[in-house]
Amino acid sequence: MRWTQSFITTLREPPSDADLVSHRLMIRAGLISKLSSGIYTFLPLGLRVLKKVEAIVRDEMARAGAEELLLPILSPAELWEESGRWGEYGKELMRVKDRHGREFALGPTHEEIITDLVRNRAKSYRQLPLCLYQIQTKFRDEIRPRFGVMRAREFMMKDAYSFHESEECLDKYYRVMHEAYTRIFERCGFRFRAVLADSGLIGGDVTHEFVALADSGESVVISCSNPDCGYAATAESAEGIIARVTSDEKENALEKVHTPGMGSVEEVSAFLGVSPSRLIKTLLYTVDGVTVSVLVRGDREISEAKLMRALDPGARLSTPGEILDATGAAVGYAGPVGLDMKIIADEGVKGMVNAVSGANETDYHLLNIVPGRDFSVDGYFDIACVRAGDRCGRCGSELADYRGIELGQIFKLGTKYSEKMGAVFSGRNGEQRFFVMGCYGIGVSRIIAAAIESGHDKDGIIWPMSIAPYCVTIVPVNYSDPAIRESAEALYGALRRDGVETLIDDRDERAGVKFKDADLIGVPLRVTVGKKLSSSGTVELTKRSDGQTEDVPVNEAVNRIMDFVAQEA
Repeated sequence: MRWTQSFITTLREPPSDADLVSHRLMIRAGLISKLSSGIYTFLPLGLRVLKKVEAIVRDEMARAGAEELLLPILSPAELWEESGRWGEYGKELMRVKDRHGREFALGPTHEEIITDLVRNRAKSYRQLPLCLYQIQTKFRDEIRPRFGVMRAREFMMKDAYSFHESEECLDKYYRVMHEAYTRIFERCGFRFRAVLADSGLIGGDVTHEFVALADSGESVVISCSNPDCGYAATAESAEGIIARVTSDEKENALEKVHTPGMGSVEEVSAFLGVSPSRLIKTLLYTVDGVTVSVLVRGDREISEAKLMRALDPGARLSTPGEILDATGAAVGYAGPVGLDMKIIADEGVKGMVNAVSGANETDYHLLNIVPGRDFSVDGYFDIACVRAGDRCGRCGSELADYRGIELGQIFKLGTKYSEKMGAVFSGRNGEQRFFVMGCYGIGVSRIIAAAIESGHDKDGIIWPMSIAPYCVTIVPVNYSDPAIRESAEALYGALRRDGVETLIDDRDERAGVKFKDADLIGVPLRVTVGKKLSSSGTVELTKRSDGQTEDVPVNEAVNRIMDFVAQEA
């Protein structure tokens, strides 16, 4: 491709609303253009990267025995009501009505549609196992879209669904997909880990998230420091041993104290001169219109993933008005003593002595609370987030944490959707059985941003060869010089004939501008055709990854470039 014939629109300054490096560089390098909050146009350079990622995904899906189709973006509300997710999904589900008043969802995922398709088309165990996938635009009405395509309202995703006659068959295919995902992310150049995760609204009992290691990532992974153990999970779902706060002090009488304007754990602990671990944090959730109190130690956060499993998938934090109605106090002053509602608590609350919590009265807290003496708990659960320094529940070693970017997730759905939607097939003995399902998703457009987060420097993007928009860029420092132009064009033509994706910068620009743009867009190899051509008959090859340069005779350049591309591919 000639630069003068391309629509490459690089920018010198990053957009003011871009927080992540990947967001800034995707805009500056002319990969994407913002249309609205969380909605982006993929420009030609960005689309080339997207198509390369898709090609890798398609290759590995075919290798795993999956067959591609294309499902509708619009799905009728009736299907979502069958699965129960029309109400569960909440405001992230984009909903529309047609001219007849019928409701539809813009698909954020396609479990309902694929289950409906297969229940109507696959009738016998002889048609199983079956895996179907698509690469398609998805929609989620994010409350706060951010980080460019990393968390957008419209994004490209590969979603695959498998159907089996038994759990054993699903287990076997789950391992096949695990291996396929490993190959995909290796081919895209990532350092990553597969970790246990929470299934969220997708459902299922077993799920793994593939996380690219990156300090800028939103995902926090908790992992065991013992390399022989290997336990790793997302912070939302990680399990571990949290040290109990124990005390042999005698139980004191309840005491109400004035804590004006002290509504947070940090404020109360500082005001009273006690450790946050001595506080009982009381959070109110609403489930089907009923308020439930959830308790956790003051130095811990609640894992909503664990809480939803213990409480109800549809639970939500109560509003300030609902809290006021239930407790008689403003937010920050709720406490378990005297509450007339169901109370569940984290295991860490059990055994606390002389604890502190809200008094259900604005600007007041209670001291010397003892669970069991001053209030009853309807159930203790593991609902607190573990963190670095806690102990591994498998081997007892210390847990560590690191950050990463979610690339994809695989799920064992079991019969969650097939049972709710009546999706059955005829078994080996003629009996009617529910399909056993798996689900496998990859954020295709997110991979691009994650690759940039993993590969960049102060000058721009550093692409791996496998997904770079072009493999080679030829930079004639003075295109108007006949000798330079002729040699650059000869290299360009030869590389194109050999199938090497090549960009030639034939603009009438200063060499410095061309070099800056080449570094910004991140093409793996730059071929500079300049003064050395006349002085020594050589061109300069520069690797984008480390800046190493090599002078190569112009008549040997094509072979040397081909070797480099083959090695890096």
